[in-house]
Order: sequence, then structure tokens, then C-alpha cells
Amino acid sequence: MKKYILDLTVTENIRLHANYVLLKLTQAAPLPEMLPGQFAEIRVDGSNTTFLRRPISINYVDREKNEVWFLIQLVGDGTRKLATVQSGDTVNVVMPLGNGFSMPENPQTKVLLIGGGVGTAPLLYLGEALLKKGCKPTFLLGARSKNDLLQLELFEALGNVYTTTEDGSYGEKGYVTMHSVLKENKFDLICTCGPKPMMMAVARYAAANGIECEVSLENTMACGVGACLCCVENTKEGHVCVCKEGPVFNIKKLLWQI
Repeated sequence: MKKYILDLTVTENIRLHANYVLLKLTQAAPLPEMLPGQFAEIRVDGSNTTFLRRPISINYVDREKNEVWFLIQLVGDGTRKLATVQSGDTVNVVMPLGNGFSMPENPQTKVLLIGGGVGTAPLLYLGEALLKKGCKPTFLLGARSKNDLLQLELFEALGNVYTTTEDGSYGEKGYVTMHSVLKENKFDLICTCGPKPMMMAVARYAAANGIECEVSLENTMACGVGACLCCVENTKEGHVCVCKEGPVFNIKKLLWQI
């Protein structure tokens, strides 16, 4: 898929939480085609400490408004600076990058999308794509507390939503792999994104139950095109760049000890 370097205009910057913002960007021309699970490298302007672009998952594509959304967690100088842009500002973006999630051919496929923290971001666009194919997804979203569960109403418009929080403030208390929905239902495919320990636990559950599973890795990425080699992952097919060969992988290709 062709990659583009675009100067996009900020339409909205929404503070969802003390540590999260939702950036909505547009341009005059139609936005390029983007697949669920792909990401962008966003340039951070005006920072004295941030010199590399920041890899951010594509959260959603609103074709009616010609907008692409990015859900950004504020974790360092770069993302905090990016969170200060205002409507009308220009943001330079390289996208779409990487490979996305697989789309089931059979609409009867029971798909479970599991997200942890800001890892829920790519699952919104994926959920809509699945629904458009006639495959209603189920979402299992985990967070530390109720305040860290993001975009719940948008997920609920696409499918059944189950939640866990570590402190028990919303949904079932505990981790996503402890949720009762996993005991009460049989799924054909699981797609997950979030902290690596969570994804490994999900992969372990999927492997033990004979369920196909795809994970979206969040290795450190600098260039986004496979040139700098800082995101290399060792797989059964050798060392690969997550930004170019991923970020989505079937767990059967990974060397995770699950």
C-alpha cells in the first residue's frame, strides 16, 4: 500500500482524560486508504527534546468528515507536546504504515477484540470494518480504573462490550484474561493490542483453546519503514521489522514462550 507524507489540519483536539487526547485531522483532498491495525508516524514540532516522529495507531477513519483520528497517551515530552496542538494547526504525518489485522471471510466468524489501556485505539476502526462485513464483533476492554476506559460509547455502537478494571471501579475486577466472557463463549478469532504481558496472556489463552490470534506489537519504532532496525522482533521466519512486517502478527509466527 502506498505511503504518504501529509500536512494535515487539526479539526479537534479533545482531552479525554488527564493522560489521553484524541486528535482529529483532515485535509482538503480525500484521505488515503487505511486498514485497521495500520499506524502513522507523526512529527512533533516545537520540541527541544523530541527529534524522532512518534508512531501512533490509527484509531478511526471518518470518511464522511474526511478525518483520521489518533488516540494519544501522554507519556513523554513528545506526546505531551503533540497534545498541545489546536484546531487549525498543521501536523505532518507519514501514513499508512505497516500491515493490518486479517479480515475473516465468513461473516459468521465469532471475533473477540481485546484491548488494554491505549491499546484499545486500533480496535475501534477494526470493529467498524468487521461490522461492515456483517461480522458483529465482541469487545473486551481492560484498564487500571474506570477513568482509563476510553471511547466506550463508540465501541458499544459496534458490538457487545465487556470490561475489566484492576481496581474494580467498572466492569469485572481483574485482568482481561480473567473475564467471565472467555469462559462462557467460544470465539474463532481474537485480535488484541495493549501491554505485552497482557497480549502474551491473551496469546496463551488462545493457544490453549485452539483459537486463531493476532497481536499488534508495540515495539519501539523510529522510522516506520524498516530502515533503522530498532523495532526488530525475532520470529519463526527470522528477524523482522515490526513497523514493516507488522505491527500485526499471528501468534503462530512469534517465538513467544506461551
